[in-house]
Amino acid sequence: MNNPVIVMHGFTHEQMISIMRAAKAAAKEAGVDPLSIAFSSSTPTNMEWKLKDLIAEVREEHEYMKKNPPNGGRVV
Repeated sequence: MNNPVIVMHGFTHEQMISIMRAAKAAAKEAGVDPLSIAFSSSTPTNMEWKLKDLIAEVREEHEYMKKNPPNGGRVV
């Protein structure tokens, strides 16, 4: 199973939003479900983690959010 993860470091919030939009558009064009991509940014805590642990945590959080969207999935 393909579970893409993109981890960003050193970008502003606005830049991260632009990167996420561009990645989702490129994924769709390449035949990858854009909603399957999990995104994360570095934190002082996760900078100390092994990459495999960070990826596992990001995937777990992504799956949780897909099943429990904020605001019940309503766009606000």
